[in-house]
Amino acid sequence: MDIASVVRQLREERDRGSEEVQRLDAALAALNGNSYGKRTGRVTLSAAARARIAAAQRARWAKVRAGKRSGTAASSPAKRRLSVAARARIAKAQRLRWAKQKKSAQERPNHSR
Repeated sequence: MDIASVVRQLREERDRGSEEVQRLDAALAALNGNSYGKRTGRVTLSAAARARIAAAQRARWAKVRAGKRSGTAASSPAKRRLSVAARARIAKAQRLRWAKQKKSAQERPNHSR
């Protein structure tokens, strides 16, 4: 084999490889919605676009604040309160727990010293 035939074979391999890469790129582009190979960095918006976005956000916040003032579904539900009887039962049960704990503490000698 001479050098010319080796170079020719290498060029043919390179061309086949290049075609294969192009086919793979096309397949990736079809699967990714043409986003393959594109930059994913920040997008620069025009001043008008930023103004539109800011105005829309101000309108959303105004709507939220208006809902809070009028007392509609956007406001939180009323706070639930315990009845006097329920509070008395809870307090009595807690006093019993404290008394039981105090009694058991007195029965056990303290050996921590």
